[in-house]
Amino acid sequence: MSEVQGRPMSLRRTLLLGILLPVLGLVALNTLSLYREALDTATTAYDRTLLASAKTISEQLDVSGFDEQAVFTARVPYAALEAFEADNQSRLFYKVSTLDGELVSGYEDLPQWTGKVPLRPAYAALVDFYDDRYRDSPVRVAALVQPVASARGRGIAVVQVAETLELREALARDMLIGTLWRQGLLLLVIALVVVWVVQRATKPVRTLSEQLQRRVENDFTPLPSEGLPRELWPLVKATNQLMGRLTQLLDHQRRFVRDTSHQLRTPLAVLKAQVQSAKRGDQPPDTAFGEIEQTVDRATHMANQMLALAKVEQLREQALALPSRLDESVRNVALDLAPLVADKDIDFDLKTQPVTVQAHGWMLNELFRNLLHNAVKHTQAHGQLRVEVAPSPGEQALLRVRNEGASLSPSQIERLFQPFAATGGQQGAGLGLAICHSIVEALDGRIELVNVPAHRGQPAGVEARVWLPLRQGSVDPVRSDRP
Repeated sequence: MSEVQGRPMSLRRTLLLGILLPVLGLVALNTLSLYREALDTATTAYDRTLLASAKTISEQLDVSGFDEQAVFTARVPYAALEAFEADNQSRLFYKVSTLDGELVSGYEDLPQWTGKVPLRPAYAALVDFYDDRYRDSPVRVAALVQPVASARGRGIAVVQVAETLELREALARDMLIGTLWRQGLLLLVIALVVVWVVQRATKPVRTLSEQLQRRVENDFTPLPSEGLPRELWPLVKATNQLMGRLTQLLDHQRRFVRDTSHQLRTPLAVLKAQVQSAKRGDQPPDTAFGEIEQTVDRATHMANQMLALAKVEQLREQALALPSRLDESVRNVALDLAPLVADKDIDFDLKTQPVTVQAHGWMLNELFRNLLHNAVKHTQAHGQLRVEVAPSPGEQALLRVRNEGASLSPSQIERLFQPFAATGGQQGAGLGLAICHSIVEALDGRIELVNVPAHRGQPAGVEARVWLPLRQGSVDPVRSDRP
């Protein structure tokens, strides 16, 4: 947008300048054109008067002798020319001479005509019109080449009639002023119409701005689009989408602060009581410090998970992530959590096909870390745990994590993806599956928990299934890894 003195111009000013400046240019060109046309018309009219004066003089000529021996006589009283003078504003001068320049009558000092008669004159006469100077004044001259014949002779005379330009200049000024006045009035009318139209066209923008300014804090209700011009619909739609995202962020922030204060209050209170008990010596130091360490570990784990939830929301609002290999993330996380698997002596089987999804690598790592950690926690010692990554119909990648254990009730399956929901008798913050659900939702995927019955030597258990959009051309041959 154009800027004036470092400040951006308003939409109204931009529209007014964008419309009025071209209109002003067109009016100026039209004024000049009209003025020139009117001036040409006036010049033609006054030239016709000069021709009439020259013809009047030629009618008073007489000749004796033929051709080169012709001698002209002229009886031209000034009264014969007075009728062609207008309001005494201009003066007429005349001169009659032969083709050789010999003076017959009139003003001797009037410059002799040396031009040529046009091949196609505008009038039925041998006349040439031209501009000249006479007695330090500009004049318009008509030179008429007039054949003269009588019973006593025959010859050709040149009749020149010159007129000063006062009347022409006055008429030109009058025409210019009249043209400028009319065009100025036209420009004023156009300007008023344009201002009215621009004011009317930008009124919805001002109304929309006033509505936003009158809003109280934290009012992110959608803007109404009824009655607005179509050109504003994309702006209103984008603004409503932005308000929707801000509402989600604020709601998430409020939930985060509320849940954090609520969930951390209990372990901190327990920690304080344990420290006071240790100071009083209620328990042996090893026992007291062991309980304190467990409480700190639980609080740290809960804080990390809540921060992970916050980071998921942050990444959700960022630009589209680069492609990431889901199978590589699964293998890396499985390697990190291998000590937990080995500690319970779990029979762990991992099968992957190289697939690529459009996601942040951190989100894939956090997704599988929580799924695998949750599966290890719910798998009994010496139990079985199966993980598989493969493409799925519909251009999707499928991640399956199956652990041996007790089946879940429908109500448990429904609420386990909610924050701070955990199965009975299990220690934990209840945020692992909530984090998984948020990540999958951010990636436009789908997650579910399914009870799997025993089949072909495989014990009964629970399987977590995750579908993520598969990047085109990301499927490679099957690969199996068994630690």
